[in-house]
Amino acid sequence: MKILSRKTTFIGKLSAILLVLVGAFGVASGQSYIQDMKRESARSDKLTGGAIEKTALADGEGNLKITINVPAFQMTLWQNGKEVKTYPIGVGLKEYPIYVGFLKASAVIWNPSWIPPNSDWVIGSKKVKVGEIILPTDARNPLGKMKIPLGSGYLIHQAKGVTDLGSLVSHGCVRVLQADLYDLADKIVVARELDLTPEQIAKAKKTKKTLAAELEPVIPVEITYDTMVVEAGRLHVYPDVYEHKKNTVENLRAELRSSGVDATDLSDETLKKMLARAVSKKQFVVSVKNIKAGKALLGGQTTAVITRLPERKPKNTTVGRRRAAR
Repeated sequence: MKILSRKTTFIGKLSAILLVLVGAFGVASGQSYIQDMKRESARSDKLTGGAIEKTALADGEGNLKITINVPAFQMTLWQNGKEVKTYPIGVGLKEYPIYVGFLKASAVIWNPSWIPPNSDWVIGSKKVKVGEIILPTDARNPLGKMKIPLGSGYLIHQAKGVTDLGSLVSHGCVRVLQADLYDLADKIVVARELDLTPEQIAKAKKTKKTLAAELEPVIPVEITYDTMVVEAGRLHVYPDVYEHKKNTVENLRAELRSSGVDATDLSDETLKKMLARAVSKKQFVVSVKNIKAGKALLGGQTTAVITRLPERKPKNTTVGRRRAAR
C-alpha cells in the first residue's frame, strides 16, 4: 500500500504540495459521461435476495465498495458485501450529469487543492482557469474539507449544506455533508489500516494543511441510474431526475414482473398514477404485498426522496484509538 505520509503527504513546502498534486492525481482533464443505464441498484431485492445484511465496520477488513443510485440520492459503503452505512447526497446538474458506470476511489484527501477541469463551465469562468491549482486556503476552492478522487475529473467532496442533498447541484461530482464525509473517511482509514495517526487527522480537520492517503488497491465505485427499485419487499419509484424516459408504464410492468409480481391485473391508468407520484423530490413507495392485494395506489405513499435534517456538526470521531499497524 502506498501511503502519502509526512514525507509525501502534501504537508510541507508548497513546491512539494504542487508536485504531489500534479504527479499523483494528474493534470486537469475534461469530464466524460458514459451512460450505463441497465444495471440494477445494488439495493435491489434481485441482487440482495430480499434483505440487505448490515454490519458494523470491522477493523482491517479492506474489502470495501461504494455504490450510488442517482435517482435515490443514496451512497452506500459496503464491507465484504454487507451494508456499513448509507449517506444522502447531491449529484450533478442536468447539464453536467454524474457519470453512470464504474469508477475507482483512489485517495482520501483532507483540505484538498482543486484543479479546474477542461470543461465549458470552467472555460467560461472569469474566476478560475483550466489547470490552475487552487489551494485549500483559496476562497475559490469549492471542495470543502475533503475530496475522494474517482477518476476522469469526478470527485466525492463536501456539500455546501443540507440543501444540496437530494438535489442536482454540482458539475458532475457527488456532494456529501462534512460530517458524513468525515465518517466515510474514518471508516476507510480503519478498514484499510492506513498509516495515519489520530493526531494527523485531527490536525487536518482543524487546519487548512493538506493530508492525503492513496488507496491501493482502489475502492470500486458503482454508480447506477435505477428509478424503480424493489428493496426489502417495497417498490420505490424515484423521479427520473435526468429525464431519460425511464418512468414508463412498460418499464414499471417489467420491473414488477422481474421482481416476481404479477401486474396483469393492474391497469395502465393505475400504473400511470403510481409513476405520476414520483416527481420533483418525491418518491412513491408501496409494498409488494399491497400490490398483490390490489392496493397499489391506496396502500402506497408519496414521501420525500431525502428527509433533510439539521446539519450535524462533525463529532470528534478521529479514527484511531490506535495507529494502524502496517
